[in-house]
Amino acid sequence: MKLLPERRKYLIRNVSGAPSAALVRRADALLLLVPAGAATPFAGLPYGDLLHRERARLPRTPGSAWSVSLPTPRGIRVVVGELADEAEAFEQLSLAGQMVRELVAAQPKVVAGASLRARGGPSSDPSPVGALLAALLAATESRPTGKSKPPPAWQPAELVLSGPIDIATAVAVEDGAHLARWLTALPPNVLFPASYRRALATLAKRHGWRMTVQNERALKRQGAGAFTAVSRGSRDRDAALVRLEYRPTRPRGAPAARPIALVGKGICFDTGGHNVKSAKSMYDMHIDMAGSAVAVGALAALTMSHYPGPVDAWLALAENRIGPNAYTQQDVVRAANGVTIQVAHTDAEGRMVLADTLALASRTAPAAIIDFATLTGACVYALTERMSGVFTNEPKLRNVLEAAGTRSGERVWGFPTPKDFDQDLDSPTADIIQCLLDGKGDHIYAARFLSRFVGKGIPWAHVDLSSAARAGGLAHVTSTLTGVGVRFTLALLADDEFHRALKPRRAARRRA
Repeated sequence: MKLLPERRKYLIRNVSGAPSAALVRRADALLLLVPAGAATPFAGLPYGDLLHRERARLPRTPGSAWSVSLPTPRGIRVVVGELADEAEAFEQLSLAGQMVRELVAAQPKVVAGASLRARGGPSSDPSPVGALLAALLAATESRPTGKSKPPPAWQPAELVLSGPIDIATAVAVEDGAHLARWLTALPPNVLFPASYRRALATLAKRHGWRMTVQNERALKRQGAGAFTAVSRGSRDRDAALVRLEYRPTRPRGAPAARPIALVGKGICFDTGGHNVKSAKSMYDMHIDMAGSAVAVGALAALTMSHYPGPVDAWLALAENRIGPNAYTQQDVVRAANGVTIQVAHTDAEGRMVLADTLALASRTAPAAIIDFATLTGACVYALTERMSGVFTNEPKLRNVLEAAGTRSGERVWGFPTPKDFDQDLDSPTADIIQCLLDGKGDHIYAARFLSRFVGKGIPWAHVDLSSAARAGGLAHVTSTLTGVGVRFTLALLADDEFHRALKPRRAARRRA
C-alpha cells in the first residue's frame, strides 16, 4: 500500500460563456448550477427549452438536484442543482456533491460544469463553479486500498468548466485535502512514525521544504518530558517531532517575515495507554493523526498555490501504546517550557504531545500558531461531526476564524476560554493537571491546558477537529474521512483581517 497518493493526470479547462452546443455534443455529462428562483435560467443554452419543460414538470426546491438525458449523439446526462441566492459555501459544496454523486456509477470521461448564477468570481470561497470542481475532484480522487482486486476508480479524461474560477488554486486546495484524507486513511501497520517520516521526506523533496527531525533522544535534550512520556510506551521508540519549512522567494529588499506555524497532532495509533480504550472506541484510532495530516495537506496546498509568506508545519508523531514503560496516572512530568504536569488519564495523550510541540514551536517566535487535533469527544458532543471547534488567546481572532469557516465551507464555532477554568486545573503535585476525569467541558479545559504552553505574546488558535470523520461524508466529500481543516486554513491565511489581527502583537513584541 502506497504511503502517498498518485498525482492527478486529467485535463481541466476553463472556458468563457455558457456551455456551447459543440461542448454539449462532445461531453458525456453536464453539471448546471442554476438560481433557484429564476424563471428561465436555461435561456440561450442548447436544449434550453427541453430543460425548461423538465424543470416545470415537478416543483424544484432550493438545494435540490434533478437530472435528465438529452437527445445528443452521446446521450449526455444533465444534472441540475437549484442553488438558493443566499447559499453559503457549505450549501454550495453540499449541492455540488449531491450533483456529482449522480454521475459516479456512469463514470463519464468528459464532464462539463457551469454556474448560471451571476454571483461569484475567481476570489469567492468558493465560486459556484468552484464548488463543482471541488466536488468532482473529491469524487475522482484515489483512496488507499489493500484489496487484491481494487474497485475501478473514476478517472475522467477532461473537465471543462464555464464560469469564473481560479483553477490552479482550486486544484491545490483539493490536492492538499486529498493528501490529508489519504494519510488519515492509512492503516496503522502502514503509517507509523517511522514510515510517516519517510512519506514526509518525499513530500519535502517534491515541494522544496526544509525538513528537520527531532527524535526521542533529541526531544529529551530539549526537556520535552510531556511528549516523551507518551512515546516511551511504544516498542519501536520511533516517535519524533518533525518540522517542515516552506519559504517562498522574497522580493528583493523586502524584510523577512515571521512564519505562520501549523501544529498537528500525529498520534498514529491510540490504545488509550494504561487507561485502555474499549474495542469499539479503539477501532478507528489510526485516524488520531488527522491533525498532522491537515497541517501537511494545508502546507502542500499553500505551496502549490504559491502562498507569498513563510509557513512551518510542526508534526508531533508518536503512538500511545501499552507496555511496561508506558506512562501512568499520577506521573509528574516536565514540559519543554518548564511547566510540570500531573498525569490524570493516559488517554489524554494528545494534549501531552501538543504541549511540548507548542512550547518548542514558540521558541522560534512565529507570527501565529494554529494547531489541529482530534482532541476531545466533548467537542463532538457539543457540535456533532458537522462542525469543528476553535479556541483562541486573541479575542479579535474569534470572528475571523468563524468567518474563514463560513467562506471555506468547513464550518467552525468559537468556544470561550475563560481564565477562571484554570482554577479547576490546579494540581496538588504539579503546576497543572492534565485533565479532569468527569469529562464535562473537556474541550474547553483542553484548550486552557494547551494555552499554558504557547509563548507569551504569540497569537494562537486551536482547532478541535470534531468533523475530521463523519459517516456519509460532509459537504462535497463522500468519504468518512473528510480532510476538514485544509480548506479552512487556506481561507484563513488568505484573509487580510487575519493578518491585521496579528500586527498589534508584533508591534508590542518589537517595543518590548
